[in-house]
Amino acid sequence: MRVHLIKKGSIESFVMSHAQCRAAFADWLTKLKYADWERPDDIKSTFRSADLLGNSTSRVVFDIAGNSYRMICKYVFGSSQIHLFVCWIGTHAAYTTLCKAQKQYIVNAY
Repeated sequence: MRVHLIKKGSIESFVMSHAQCRAAFADWLTKLKYADWERPDDIKSTFRSADLLGNSTSRVVFDIAGNSYRMICKYVFGSSQIHLFVCWIGTHAAYTTLCKAQKQYIVNAY
């Protein structure tokens, strides 16, 4: 199934203030455009370094720009397409801080 990205503007806004990751996010968006997923494990076939978060959150963490940045998204598999919602984007260091506070499962900055 095709993936419908929700809150693409959040990525565009983040890239405007972090220009060094522009090419990496453009590459990520291109891969997503051609993604064809049937189940959550298929996310890892498109993005090998993606981590599916536990606790039944339906969330995935993407490593961007060689793991310099992280992006948390929530996914919903529907009958005809997958909705991927951007929940949070930040540096690897900011993600580590988020994890120490156990907020990666609930953060919804966008």
